Amino acid sequence: MIFKRVSTVGNSPTDKICETKCSDPHSGAAGQVVPLAMGKAQKMGEFFNVLSDPTRLRLISLLAEEEFCVCDLAIQLEMTDSAISHQLRALRAARLVSYRKLGRQVFYRLHDQHVVDLYRTVHEHLEE
Repeated sequence: MIFKRVSTVGNSPTDKICETKCSDPHSGAAGQVVPLAMGKAQKMGEFFNVLSDPTRLRLISLLAEEEFCVCDLAIQLEMTDSAISHQLRALRAARLVSYRKLGRQVFYRLHDQHVVDLYRTVHEHLEE
């Protein structure tokens, strides 16, 4: 529902009354809280879009526990190495995973503790 501000009761923008819903003056932080900037909102949307893929979330669930090479991830998720590499590329582009090379093998891990915390927080939230 769209609310239209029609009258000012006091001198503050927070003292406005909504035409369709409110009959009392507003108080508190209304008008003082700044919305998320559009550019930042778009970046966050793209970030969460990467996390919207179930396969990527399954990869993150494994990588939250330890690092893995592509072949071990493929075995765990019963997918091809190529399919796993494709998903890891998207996670790398979003800075969710990083890797280290040991000879010809590449081991993947979550980029940092923030990613682990984000995964665990969402997981716990859904368990409530």
